[in-house]
Amino acid sequence: MVSRTPSPRTLAEWQARAAELSFESRAFIDDAFVAAESGDTFESRNPATGEILAQVASCDAPDAARAVAAARQAFAGGAWSRLAPAKRKKTLLRLADLMEAHKHELALIDTLDMGKPISSSLGDMAGAIGCIRYQAECIDKLYGEVAPTGEETLALVLREPIGVVAAIVPWNFPLMMTAWKIAPALAAGNSVILKPSEKSPLSALRLAQLAQEAGLPKGVFQVLPGFGHTVGKALALSHEVDCLAFTGSTAVGKQLMQYAGQSNLKRVYLECGGKSPNLVFADCKDLDRVASHAAAAIFHNQGEVCIAGSRLLVENAIRDEVVERVLKAAESMQPGDPLDPASFMGAIVDEAQHRRILDYIRQGVEEGARLRTGGQSLEGPGLFIPPTVFDGVTPAMTIGREEIFGPVLAVFGFDSEEEAIAMANDTPYGLAAGLWSQDIDRILRVTRRLQSGQVFVNNWAGGDQTMPFGGVKQSGNGRDKSHHSLEEYSELKSVWIDLAP
Repeated sequence: MVSRTPSPRTLAEWQARAAELSFESRAFIDDAFVAAESGDTFESRNPATGEILAQVASCDAPDAARAVAAARQAFAGGAWSRLAPAKRKKTLLRLADLMEAHKHELALIDTLDMGKPISSSLGDMAGAIGCIRYQAECIDKLYGEVAPTGEETLALVLREPIGVVAAIVPWNFPLMMTAWKIAPALAAGNSVILKPSEKSPLSALRLAQLAQEAGLPKGVFQVLPGFGHTVGKALALSHEVDCLAFTGSTAVGKQLMQYAGQSNLKRVYLECGGKSPNLVFADCKDLDRVASHAAAAIFHNQGEVCIAGSRLLVENAIRDEVVERVLKAAESMQPGDPLDPASFMGAIVDEAQHRRILDYIRQGVEEGARLRTGGQSLEGPGLFIPPTVFDGVTPAMTIGREEIFGPVLAVFGFDSEEEAIAMANDTPYGLAAGLWSQDIDRILRVTRRLQSGQVFVNNWAGGDQTMPFGGVKQSGNGRDKSHHSLEEYSELKSVWIDLAP
């Protein structure tokens, strides 16, 4: 299925399409769009213009309880949980086709809601659609096992859905992160309750409309917009939620694990923060390519990326040369109107995040790092911060240790492989790492020693749906993408059968 309308190609065409949009702003509970029981709402605001897009239902504990009850009833009823895998696959493929047909609308919603460039949102749609199709195709290819026994017994290892899954997703890649959570959970036969971020709820509610059109049974997929401390907490504490999948900050991830322990010891999969190192050794041949990738690794999506290459570690022999090239690359990555296909960066998601980033920049200057470019909010309407580069950063500096979640690059120097590895691993996080070298022996040595769930060699953020995504240490414990994520949303059941003689 292809998009029903031609793709907009210019700023004016995207602006015209935006003017035609209307937004669903109610919660989707038990196959119906409804207001929050309290009647409360919150604003969804375009960070590039300040325009209020919608007043969105602000769900709380009563709404969570209703959704959980519907999800439990749907799971027990078996219309989805006991449906033949091949039939679940067909429904999810229909959903992917509907998303493909509406990809421009979905991308536009995310761009308006959280400020990312439309070109980036379109890329997210391709990733989201690809994820749902991949997981749908995996459904009927994940086999159980027959254990080796004697002739007097038959031992089976079965895979069954967990039950009710609550997925709490972030605002930086709204629909792509949603797909990474819900696709394997639904594919495995679970009922899923989605809590989108209050900073980007609108595309999730549009997705609910498409899921309903695709034929997902009543109660199998629901969407509860609202805040983490209200409806998110209620889902995490619910004794009827069997699994919690979360992408977001490490601090919130820790809180969710506590809630799981305080309730029913529900399974918790976390993908949390990062302060990812990007190591560049002097044997690299193409420093222009290194610099362009290093700049994109931190400035893509305004730096609001969990795997952002926010720490650039460069061998001192080439450090000045690399930094100059990064500064040049940054010149072509300036923020602009998110609806302009030519804009590399868009707006920061909201005022709170905008202030947070500027506070970190101020700290960097005060602690003695050398500000090479950027560092100031752009004048005019909207929340825009240009690419910002600090050189001379040391591991003790705040900007070198804490996750900023903005377009701020910290450059470090090193003289030896051992020093580079020690510096890269000197962090509580372990989500991603980059390594640039032409020395295959070094690549194999360093790759094994980097404490990270993902290592990108001579690239940044490479991978596709076949590769698991996730971290170690305080970056979390879950894995999105690949068949490994499908396994996470299923239970193993051992069946031991004594056979009649």
